[in-house]
Amino acid sequence: MDTLLLARLQFATTTSIHFLFVIVTLGLVTLLVGLQTAWVITGKQKYERLTRFWGQLYVINYVLGIATGIVMEFQFGLNWSGLSRYVGNVFGAPLAIETLVAFFLESTFLGMWIFGWHRLRRGVHLALLWGVALTAYASAFWILVANSWLQNPVGYEVRDGVAHLTDFPALLSNPTLTMAFGHVVSAALLVGGMLMAAVSAGHLIRRTPDHALHRTALRIGLVTAALSITLVQGFGFAQFGPVGAVQPTKFGGGDEAQAMIGEWTARFGPGDYTPPALASAGLGFMITIGLTLGALWLLVPLLWRDWIIRLRFPLWLLLLALPLPFVATILGWIAREVGRQPWVAYGLLPVDQAVSPVGAPVMLTSLIGFSLLLGTLAVTNWVLIARHAARGAQDPALGRAPGQSIHLRTEPAFA
Repeated sequence: MDTLLLARLQFATTTSIHFLFVIVTLGLVTLLVGLQTAWVITGKQKYERLTRFWGQLYVINYVLGIATGIVMEFQFGLNWSGLSRYVGNVFGAPLAIETLVAFFLESTFLGMWIFGWHRLRRGVHLALLWGVALTAYASAFWILVANSWLQNPVGYEVRDGVAHLTDFPALLSNPTLTMAFGHVVSAALLVGGMLMAAVSAGHLIRRTPDHALHRTALRIGLVTAALSITLVQGFGFAQFGPVGAVQPTKFGGGDEAQAMIGEWTARFGPGDYTPPALASAGLGFMITIGLTLGALWLLVPLLWRDWIIRLRFPLWLLLLALPLPFVATILGWIAREVGRQPWVAYGLLPVDQAVSPVGAPVMLTSLIGFSLLLGTLAVTNWVLIARHAARGAQDPALGRAPGQSIHLRTEPAFA
């Protein structure tokens, strides 16, 4: 057993699972802000009920997602001590900002929002949710600042065998950052919109109560997903230029890539400095899914007609297409991360120098343990989301008045 291979498999497993939680969180909180803002401005009960319903699903995903993030953080110290020792002074700076400024504030705002129903004024309660959303975006931004530095190390100098940060603004102007951040955010909105549309489509297929409510959510989710897929495609293709300039080995083997490989060979010794085929395969499948989801625009005008909804066929298409954005996001992560191999920090720190000096049995044990733990959390998350989503928006626990069960009037299927 190869310790390095086991460590890479463990990192790929934990980050992939955690990333699925992240994109759902980021996508749903944006839709929640829109729903609660509409409720505060218009005073319409349907927006309050949608906020409570979707807010409950969001909270389930957020709470279990925290646990997956903690497991992922453990790996930097346990499995990648060479990374922490060599580039920790630079790589750790944006991670520390994300933890102290973004994550702690986000959790605080969310806790106050959850327990602030019926205790705070509507405007204050809404402001807390805006705070949750803004700090969630800040968290994603600083994580990508750290990741972009690994993709293209900038603003540092090596002293006594350790990288030191010398130019903090260079981290924020990294050419691998801006388009990647837009790509991740728009992908999260796509996931959130598809999830809202698919759950609503399921209720409309089953003809559960509150059809008018679910029609509203269906249209909001579908329009969000259609707009987002356009942004995903734009930000995705826009990355090829900047990434190709700073990572010439990622997308091909041209003269510039061969020259860089020659430089690395002289500096680090002979080796295979080309990324594995898995990166290109993931990129190709991701692009295919992205182009396929562009067909969402064809459904937008159709689902504004009740007779189209009665046919159910477009609703089944939305329901069956739900896994596609999740698969695409994982494939995109594979293309971004595997494409810079064999480097942890591109051209600076090879993966075999970053892994911790532990035995293969220990690494295998932690791989199995972490995989089982995260797998359990992921299954639990989706079972709980599916169960609460299937119950509908009759009376979610979130936002229920203390000691009171609210019995809401249901609406006819097609008024």
